[in-house]
Amino acid sequence: MAESWLVRDATVEDAAACARIYEPYVRDTAVSFELEPPTPAQLADRIEAALARHAWLVLEDGGRVVGYAHGSTFNLRAAYDWSTSVSVYLEPGRRRTGAGRALYTALLDRLAARGYLTALAGVALPNEASVGLHTAMGFEPVGTYRRVGWKLGRWHDVARFQRPLGAGPSDDGTPPAPLT
Repeated sequence: MAESWLVRDATVEDAAACARIYEPYVRDTAVSFELEPPTPAQLADRIEAALARHAWLVLEDGGRVVGYAHGSTFNLRAAYDWSTSVSVYLEPGRRRTGAGRALYTALLDRLAARGYLTALAGVALPNEASVGLHTAMGFEPVGTYRRVGWKLGRWHDVARFQRPLGAGPSDDGTPPAPLT
C-alpha cells in the first residue's frame, strides 16, 4: 500500500476529493465541530489560503486522493504568528495504516521550513486513533477544554496537543526569523 503512496502539495483541483473525505467527519462524528460539510468551492478557498501562508498536502494512493493534512492560523494576534494549527483527515478504512503519519511527517517538515516553530492540534474526545497518532508524532498533551463543543446531541471535550517544529522556540532574547 505505502509503495503506491504519494504525498504532494494540494491544488484547488483537489477540493472535491478533500470534501468527499471530510464530509463524513462533519456529518457523522464530533471529530470536526463544523455542523455542515463545506462545499468543494469552500474547500478550494481554504486550500488556496493554506498554500499561501501554511501548507495543504494530499496523500494519493494509486493516483487517487485518500487523505489530506493542512496547517492553519492558530490565532490571529501577531504574537502567535510562529505557531500553527494542524489537522489530518483520511478516508474511512485508512486509520492505523501509516497514512496519517506520512501526511503529518511531510506537513510538519513543510511548516518548519516555512519558519513555524510550534504545531498545535485539538482532538475532540473520545478519539483514541487521533490521540495515538499525535502522541506517536511527538505531540505532547497540554490540557483539555471541558464540554466546549455541542454536537450530535451532547457536549464534547477537546484535548490540546503541541510539539516544536525544527529547533522550536528559543528563549535567548533574539526575535524569531520572519516567516517565509
